Amino acid sequence: MSTTRRTLIAGAVAAGASILIPEPAGASSVTYPKLVHHVFFWLKNPESKEDLARLLEGLKTLTRIESVRGAHFGVPASTEKRDVVDNSYSASEILFFDDVAGQKIYQDHPVHQKFVADCSHLWQKVVVYDALSV
Repeated sequence: MSTTRRTLIAGAVAAGASILIPEPAGASSVTYPKLVHHVFFWLKNPESKEDLARLLEGLKTLTRIESVRGAHFGVPASTEKRDVVDNSYSASEILFFDDVAGQKIYQDHPVHQKFVADCSHLWQKVVVYDALSV
């Protein structure tokens, strides 16, 4: 086998391996804040589009808090029904913080306190998951 042919085959194998096991685009340069605060809300009136809109509007005010590094607000996705998927909630929020101290600033902040005062009458249940990256 010629050197050119071996080089071509080796290159094809390497290219195939990179196709089979790709590294996510920008994976080595992406960093996320250390603490994730994920909250699920169940509305008292889950059929009310107005109540959902008021809750989502209130949630979006939380991004004004200086320690919030990123946010995602959403509703259950129409993904595949599986035993491990719970889409019984009405809305969720994910907020990102640099650390526990930043999350504490958020909890005590007047904007958060106003959100709770203005919107807590809308929900019947709230579940919070806080996680630190490892």
